[in-house]
Amino acid sequence: MKAKYKNIHQELIDKCRTGNSKSQFEIYKLYYSAMYNTALRMVNDEMQAEDIMQESFLSAFKKIDSYVGDVSFGAWLKRIVINKSLDYLKRSKTEFVEIKDFHSSIVEETKEREYNKTDIEIIYKSINKLDEKQKIIVSLYLLEGYDHEEIADVLDLSYTNARSQYSRAKKKLLQIIHEDE
Repeated sequence: MKAKYKNIHQELIDKCRTGNSKSQFEIYKLYYSAMYNTALRMVNDEMQAEDIMQESFLSAFKKIDSYVGDVSFGAWLKRIVINKSLDYLKRSKTEFVEIKDFHSSIVEETKEREYNKTDIEIIYKSINKLDEKQKIIVSLYLLEGYDHEEIADVLDLSYTNARSQYSRAKKKLLQIIHEDE
């Protein structure tokens, strides 16, 4: 089967398939920061985010033969990180909390308004008032850039259910924001 997506680091990925530790380390260095930040946004705990990120790389290297190239390697790896983060949240039943570095995602979603630092703090506090499932859906859509189909797949929902849950979460978020203003 020929890959649908041409990765710029395909040579490294191919070497990782053979267990080449230097190539694995190179891939790790390329994706470490982005995967750590994804885990941190999901679990809001630096040590847990580090553990999740490490587990995700180990899992990715073990399962690298299952990567068929239908999406970028980074997207495939991010999916592993998000799934491991969701597993952690389910296991620990901790509160899902966002961090403040999501300004650009919010601005992209609502381009009709410019946000200043105070606005971002209001949005941040408002997201924290959502229930856990709403926080996860809002985070996957706004922060991680997942579409509704991907969210449905990650959370084991139907496409329609994922869209409607996001819509309700967004409506609730806007309601909370307006109440806090």
